[in-house]
Amino acid sequence: MSIINTSVKRPVTVWMFMFAVMLFGMVGFSRLAVKLLPDLSYPSVTIRTAYDGAAPVEIEQLVSKPIEEAVGVVKGLRKISSISRSGMSDVVLEFEWGTNMDMASLEVREKIDTIELPLDINKPLLLRFNPNLDPIMRLAFSVPNADAEQLKQMRTFADEELKRRLEALSGVAAVRLSGGLEQEVHIELNQQKLSQLNLNADQVKRRINEENINLSAGKVIQGDKEYLVRTLNQFNSLDELGQVIIYRDGQTLVRLSDIAVISDAYKERSDITRIGEVESIELAIYKEGDANTVAVAQKLRSELEKINLANEHNKLKVIYDQSEFIESAVNEVTSAALFGSLLAMLVIYLFLRDIIATLIISISIPFSVIATFNMMYFANISLNIMSLGGIALAIGLLVDNAIVVLENIDRYKSQGMSKVEAAVTGCKEVSGAIFASTLTTLAVFVPLVFVDGIAGALFADQALTVTFALLASLFVALTAIPMLASRQGFTSLPQPIEVAQKPKPTSRKGKVAYYLLAVLSFPFKLLFSYLPSGLLTAIIVISRFVSSVFGLLLKPICAGFNYLYRIVESIYFRVLHHALRHQVLTIVLALLVTLASSCLLPKLGVELIPPMNQGEFYVEVLLPPGTEVSETDAVLQQLALSIKDRKDVKHAYSQAGSGGLMTSDTARGGENWGRLQVVLADPLAFNAVSQVLRNTAKNIPELEAQIEHPELFSFKTPLEIELSGYDLAQLKQSADQLVNALSDSDRFSDINTTLRDGQPEISIRFDHARLAALGMDAPTVANRIAQRVGGTIASQFTVRDRKVDILVRSELSERDQISDIESLIINPNSAQPIPLSAIATIDLQIGPSAINRISQQRVAIVSSNLAYGDLSEAVIEAQQILAKQQLPSSIQARFGGQNEEMEHSFDSLKIALVLAIFLVYLVMASQFESLLHPLLILIAVPMAVAGSIVGLFITGTHLSVVVFIGLIMLAGIVVNNAIVLVDRINQLRQEGIDKLTAINDAAQSRLRPIMMTTLTTTLGLLPMAIGIGDGSEVRAPMAITVIFGLSMSTLLTLLVIPALYALFDRKQYTQSDVEFNTAETPA
Repeated sequence: MSIINTSVKRPVTVWMFMFAVMLFGMVGFSRLAVKLLPDLSYPSVTIRTAYDGAAPVEIEQLVSKPIEEAVGVVKGLRKISSISRSGMSDVVLEFEWGTNMDMASLEVREKIDTIELPLDINKPLLLRFNPNLDPIMRLAFSVPNADAEQLKQMRTFADEELKRRLEALSGVAAVRLSGGLEQEVHIELNQQKLSQLNLNADQVKRRINEENINLSAGKVIQGDKEYLVRTLNQFNSLDELGQVIIYRDGQTLVRLSDIAVISDAYKERSDITRIGEVESIELAIYKEGDANTVAVAQKLRSELEKINLANEHNKLKVIYDQSEFIESAVNEVTSAALFGSLLAMLVIYLFLRDIIATLIISISIPFSVIATFNMMYFANISLNIMSLGGIALAIGLLVDNAIVVLENIDRYKSQGMSKVEAAVTGCKEVSGAIFASTLTTLAVFVPLVFVDGIAGALFADQALTVTFALLASLFVALTAIPMLASRQGFTSLPQPIEVAQKPKPTSRKGKVAYYLLAVLSFPFKLLFSYLPSGLLTAIIVISRFVSSVFGLLLKPICAGFNYLYRIVESIYFRVLHHALRHQVLTIVLALLVTLASSCLLPKLGVELIPPMNQGEFYVEVLLPPGTEVSETDAVLQQLALSIKDRKDVKHAYSQAGSGGLMTSDTARGGENWGRLQVVLADPLAFNAVSQVLRNTAKNIPELEAQIEHPELFSFKTPLEIELSGYDLAQLKQSADQLVNALSDSDRFSDINTTLRDGQPEISIRFDHARLAALGMDAPTVANRIAQRVGGTIASQFTVRDRKVDILVRSELSERDQISDIESLIINPNSAQPIPLSAIATIDLQIGPSAINRISQQRVAIVSSNLAYGDLSEAVIEAQQILAKQQLPSSIQARFGGQNEEMEHSFDSLKIALVLAIFLVYLVMASQFESLLHPLLILIAVPMAVAGSIVGLFITGTHLSVVVFIGLIMLAGIVVNNAIVLVDRINQLRQEGIDKLTAINDAAQSRLRPIMMTTLTTTLGLLPMAIGIGDGSEVRAPMAITVIFGLSMSTLLTLLVIPALYALFDRKQYTQSDVEFNTAETPA
């Protein structure tokens, strides 16, 4: 028994199955994660190692290189790169998509444990998130007009309370604080008093360390009790620290407070953050690599409400929340899909002029979408722009199968068949065609396995979503549509069953029982009889009223539409008649139109993924190396003031210095770096506001400023040229030469090199012969210099379960000049004091800010954004510029950045497109048992591509990965109309009708369903193509590709396919074929 017969005979079974699927689908939907895009960043692990005081070259040789060599053999590793900065090494491991990151992290940790790193180095940290990604949320904690003491208290509160509470939330990887003042105890030694007492800083430091200790001294058992013995000697106050005895001479005791100034101070500032003009503490919240941004943001917001309720005075304010844009973008796709489905239903109603038939077809939309959520949950697909875009794209396609089935059933009903017979016969007749057309649409997704890179990650969610939705719609078309079409329906309530009235009892006892039963049974009668009857009556009355009002309103529209359709139909039949008479001319004209459209292809721009406007941007500023953080802060204030009173700016906040950033980007480093983040009230005001900031920046001397957008996924800059070599001086010279050459072209903006000058250094080179003659060694002298100038941490001071560093160093007046370094005494306890200048040469020089390595080679990366034009043109121009440069033979150059990713993605997408067309051919050849008919149908594909090119040119849309995905999907969609047409021609020919009559008859009977399916698909996608709202930059190109491609291919298919069939088909149907077909077709 076929599925069609079963569904018509057992409607309750079909309804129950559909209800079960919808119930589970709703549960699945409530549990789906919400993201902006599928995970587009390569799975990465960053190995971060801190080595205080070490220069980039030492970091590279002692830390980065050994780690690279050890972890380079980990399975699934795609790329290894490192950045060695002053005091820190970052080794970034990028793995292939689909790698199990838990196992990869374990393997990396094992390899790190085998390395022997310097003893005074901190243990390497493994960060499971990409440090180049921006935080998902930024919070500001501020008090207006705060003084140094208040800033210190605020920072302490943020460190002790806020950071701990927020980091405890699941999905939060780290909370980084920046701004404010960090508490530190300063001990400033008086060198004159130290030399009088023949003491040095080492002895002072050792005494502090020895005193500040709690020890366990074992236990004492007295009787049946056991006592632990502890010596308590840790410092609890600054007074206790001041009473530490440093020197004893007989009865004379010298305490720390006698030879040093002890103060509760703060660490040297490495960053200053502000909201507007108010100085504040910024809390940057980073999410775990695989955490759901929206879910983490919701947890954070609820936690913030609790924190703000508990603390009335110090409020935490959200200054940036990435999830707002994501939610807005996802809601925009949802509303576009809903609006598209309403337009599709309107098209169906205008064609069928029957509200019941429209509702029968439309039932496939909600059922298929809800069933898709069910399958998305099991396939672990999130709700994102691409997966929801797949649903929006599928909405126009979902009704196609239902339209073809119901339109055919309707045709048989009009021929006088009963509803049940018409439902079974009509559905069976087109079941093969709709099955084949669904398979061709799905076949294009099979080559997905060959698509890697960014395209594969983007495409996967959408492909699976469309597949799930179309399979669900095929099920509906073959079960629910014939079942509903075979029902008679009801327009009034059944007649109530006459119940014989029981006579009232006459006895008193009987009357009591009668009335008591009447009172008790009334609620049950009301609930189970009167209310259902009333509701059903109300539903029938309301539905009749709504349908009559709806009919009245749409009557003039329907009349106008039918008049227009009849005109189109008559024109089509006349044109088809001419096309069949001049078959060769028709095909030649169609090919000329296709070729003419394809000529527009070189005029289209090319990009990887369209950039998204999120309603905010930031200005990164860079001042000359060595600039103090307060100077950087003043420059940012100047920029912020230039846009202060603008109504289109919501707020601006700045960060001078990179102390609180977790980024591994070398461009963001040091006190001379700063960032002004601008949140716009009107997202369209970007150009005006950014121009004001650019003009202000031009008037500030020695300032490098560039405007950037927040990154939602880790992408490289559009253009990157990697120069590899070993000699840092040569690399720097070549990189600077290339930067200057690129600067001459106005196409490139924000040109940077990773190999830039670092902080100015005072370099001290020891004369080892002189040191040996004096009985000294270099490490001892180096430690003394470090203690006098930078100071060293002697110990830690405990305050409420929090450790505060105790820093010992010279007084400021003894270390604020370069000459103070030269005159520094290196042998403080000797009779003959010797200055540093006697045993070392002291020079001023500038070292590199950082050393980048890719695949264990030193590189300088020259990166650039594009001022105008597309990426492919920019690469060609950059290649020409690079070819003119005279680079040393030891320096190798290669192009990277988005261009590398784009070329890789486009190559794999081209292969996928060819494979998709081949698979569509295989499916159709199997369906038609013919090698020729599928070739005729495939003519629709180049016509569709030509239509898409015209659409992209008209709308000014660039070619991108998103457009390519649209083209691949189009290959499966455009052949559907041709399949329905050719299938009908073959059926008529099997019935004994000659070829040209069969073509004319099939074209007449299939024009309406082809027009309906094309219009439902194009109008269903129209809200997405218009591209209004957040995230539309990614959605619109695909919708434009499908709409224009499908429209042009349908127009040509209706004329070209009949002409091609008439010209090339030579198959002769024998009498036995005709008799067999007649016997099979029911009367």
